[in-house]
Amino acid sequence: MPKVLMKGNEAIGEAAIRAGCLNYFAYPITPQSEVAEYLVRRMPEVGGVFLQGESEVAVGYMLFGAAGAGARVFTTSSSPGISLMSEAISYIAGAQCPAVFVNIVRGGPGLGGILPSQGDYFQATKGIGHGDCRMLVMAPASVQEAVEMVMKAFPLAEKYRNPVMVLGDGLIGQMMEPVEFPDHLKSEPTNKDAWSTNGMDHRNSKKRNIVKSLFLDPALLNDNNLQLKAKYDQMRSDEVMFEAYNTDSEYKGLVVSFGTMSRVCRTAIDLMKADGIEIAMIRPKTLFPFPEKAVADASKKPTCTHIISVEMNMGQMVEDVDLSVKGHLPVSWYGKCGGEIPTPEEIIDVVKSRIA
Repeated sequence: MPKVLMKGNEAIGEAAIRAGCLNYFAYPITPQSEVAEYLVRRMPEVGGVFLQGESEVAVGYMLFGAAGAGARVFTTSSSPGISLMSEAISYIAGAQCPAVFVNIVRGGPGLGGILPSQGDYFQATKGIGHGDCRMLVMAPASVQEAVEMVMKAFPLAEKYRNPVMVLGDGLIGQMMEPVEFPDHLKSEPTNKDAWSTNGMDHRNSKKRNIVKSLFLDPALLNDNNLQLKAKYDQMRSDEVMFEAYNTDSEYKGLVVSFGTMSRVCRTAIDLMKADGIEIAMIRPKTLFPFPEKAVADASKKPTCTHIISVEMNMGQMVEDVDLSVKGHLPVSWYGKCGGEIPTPEEIIDVVKSRIA
């Protein structure tokens, strides 16, 4: 299949269509508005639906309603917009409906700025909505990987009947790279008649399917939360994805980084290797579930003396890195959060100073 040069945001929109999602509800916010600009043209061409909500709050409940009726749905937004959808995300998780959210992260908190950031790590992995809810979170490092993760997100959401997020920083949305849309990642919605409110006549059934997140009986609410926890435990068991880089060397330090920041780290590692300094990297592809075992195993290399979490934020993933290592080695953080991206040279200086 020939590759096509596409902007990240546009490739994300096309990936959803190729994955079989023809229902897109959204509200514009920089730096991801090009997804909507692309899909407002493309959805009618493929018989799909694009509806702009009056706010991100409205979009969240459009997704909930359509997902509850068995439709394959997704939205894209950026940091403050995801915050406004967080109540609906909790409802969707509590009602056990599948939906896909793409967050092209901008700087914050508050309005912050429109430049790239990874400041929504906590929000995505630990605080996406009220109550005991989680969502599977994938973090692409390239436009091609964003395409593949978006296409994978829909069957994963349906497998677990749970929201799934693709978390990309602003660079992913704005950069242009060659991409292809793998045919093997196309999929059809599965088993929606078993639970969705799509009509007893449609299902030829006399049993009503009721989609809800309200459980006034405490025992029933506890049971629902136990069902959710079982799904999250299964995600931890079955869905962890990561890349190990240069881990077969006798490395003195370990870098943990995700998204496009990991690409800068890879360049720094290659430059240090050329100077005879071996550094390895674990790149989480899933932020939840986090690759705890991979980080822990990499930290046990006898030659490794220090672990650095490199992020475009004020230090968020570093907490998961520290929990994974469990005090086996010192763990520290390095990063920036105003939209500036640490350079390979800056990372090299930091690594050298900490492994000495």
